[in-house]
Amino acid sequence: MTPETGFAIRESIKLMARVGKCWSPSIAPDGEQLAFVSDLTGAPQVWRLPTGGGFPAAVTAFEEQVSRVLWSPDGAWLAVEAAPGGGMNSQIYIVQPGGGGRRRLTAGGLSNNWLAGWTKDGRGVLYSSNRDLADSMDCFRTAIDTDVSEKLTSAGGTAVVEDISADGSRLLIKRVAYRGDSNVVLLETNSGVEQLLTAHDPPASFENARFSQDERAVFAVSNRDSDMACFCRLDLESGASWEILRARHHAELAEFALSKDGELAALIWNIAGKHELELWHLADNKSGRVIELPGEIIESPSFSPDGSSLALCLTGARSPQDIWFLNVADGSSRQLTRSPHVGVCLERLVGASLLEYQGHDGLPLSGWHYAPARGDAPHPTVLSFHGGPEGQEQPRFRYDYQALLAQGIAVFAPNARGSSGFGKRFVNLDNGALRFDAIQDIASSARFLVDSGIAAAGRLGIMGGSYGGYMTMAGLAEFPELFAAGANLYGLVNFKTFFERTEPWMASISKVEYGDPETDGDLLDALSPIHKLDRVTAPTLVLHGANDTNVPVHEAEQVVAALRERDVPVDYILFPDEGHGFRNEHNRVAAAGAIVNWFVKYL
Repeated sequence: MTPETGFAIRESIKLMARVGKCWSPSIAPDGEQLAFVSDLTGAPQVWRLPTGGGFPAAVTAFEEQVSRVLWSPDGAWLAVEAAPGGGMNSQIYIVQPGGGGRRRLTAGGLSNNWLAGWTKDGRGVLYSSNRDLADSMDCFRTAIDTDVSEKLTSAGGTAVVEDISADGSRLLIKRVAYRGDSNVVLLETNSGVEQLLTAHDPPASFENARFSQDERAVFAVSNRDSDMACFCRLDLESGASWEILRARHHAELAEFALSKDGELAALIWNIAGKHELELWHLADNKSGRVIELPGEIIESPSFSPDGSSLALCLTGARSPQDIWFLNVADGSSRQLTRSPHVGVCLERLVGASLLEYQGHDGLPLSGWHYAPARGDAPHPTVLSFHGGPEGQEQPRFRYDYQALLAQGIAVFAPNARGSSGFGKRFVNLDNGALRFDAIQDIASSARFLVDSGIAAAGRLGIMGGSYGGYMTMAGLAEFPELFAAGANLYGLVNFKTFFERTEPWMASISKVEYGDPETDGDLLDALSPIHKLDRVTAPTLVLHGANDTNVPVHEAEQVVAALRERDVPVDYILFPDEGHGFRNEHNRVAAAGAIVNWFVKYL
């Protein structure tokens, strides 16, 4: 490698990692302004711009990383969720649209707080917090004129406010029994009485619950009565069972939005990882039309106050995430935000192709393949596993993928069993002892690539973040003959220490997914890569955030110590200002550089 080539690689990686994104669109009640979150200046902050278009104005310059913003119904305030050091101890603030008047509504410290919404009069902010009980996320309402906080739920577990009635007397609360199973309850705030609306035999999920415009019914995404998640409705007055309004045999409903006049629902369907937007007429319960949009992934739908427009986040394998506006009447769309991509020609980036194959037991599997623009197959290839484990690999813009591709390294991103988006049965196929089969999916994916002539034998790498980091270490330990190098990003490696050190509320909802440490200790040991690291021979890169309380840094330290003791090549990068994932630009650049250089060196 010449010095010039090395310089070119470094510059290419920097440019790719600096590609920005915008998310969390929130339209002002007068419809004239949009608030959103963007990493335009390197770290995620709140911005606003006119909905008609224009130059964005900065609203916040917090030291904390901002994850979400919501405009108050009266237009006077923005509610902001922000995380110190990128950790999970997010706090809730309010700030005026011009940037002044910042106040923190939550207690600070190590408490976890999730912004849920506003009361309809704009005088109260709703959120979930574990400030009282570390293993429970309860719902709270804080009055912004007095800062007086009221605890709304006290039954323990994980609870989130989904919607609130116009007069504030009733709330829809989602209660998570465990990962993959949830309920919706109707809470009467005056009495504190909760009415279960979603009786079912587990597992089943109820998400995105919303009151109808007249508040006589509830809409939700649910898979109670089908394998694939559907658009459902419950009549609150008749007491009838949930009715499926719209279902697709080969697609899951990901989320929806309702227009304020109650006439339209915007349905976002997940089809093997790609999204499709459908407008649904609620009055006569029939489809309006499917809208073609310039992006494989559609998220965060939000109707304008008059229902004429729909704000959406769009992204794809070759396009960074931006906010678009859809004209509901004619289906036309326009881009409102433009995330910076200095020095990166989006048209020259690599798209994703869906490949289908089988697991060791014949289970149909699939994954997204990114082939370098230069050179012929078989390519050196990195298998990339998503987090979750009930996440889903989708054709989103990934700066690390594109940086690898620019150096001639292909990427294959599988959806192993346990991934979401493929139905209720599939997402539960890795629970408990079934995880051994999910680990076998790692080998099935690698062998499929080699046997098909897509990937070069002996030049396979593996990487992943969070649960994907677990799959990375499991793959390196269980199948050392398959992988020449690995990159473990903030992954767990020891289920027992994970349960001991993760957030208590996270531990409490993960016992069905992984196993109960009090009764399944032997199983958790057998599933933990830490006990098989003596089999790892591949050079391993480990990256972690110092403020990660989801997968605490102790997980990374165990891997590094064990591999160094055996003289396995290992590099360890600890980011002092990050939590679970890397959001600050300088850390994205450093992480991408380390990952690409690692695989260039060893593949």
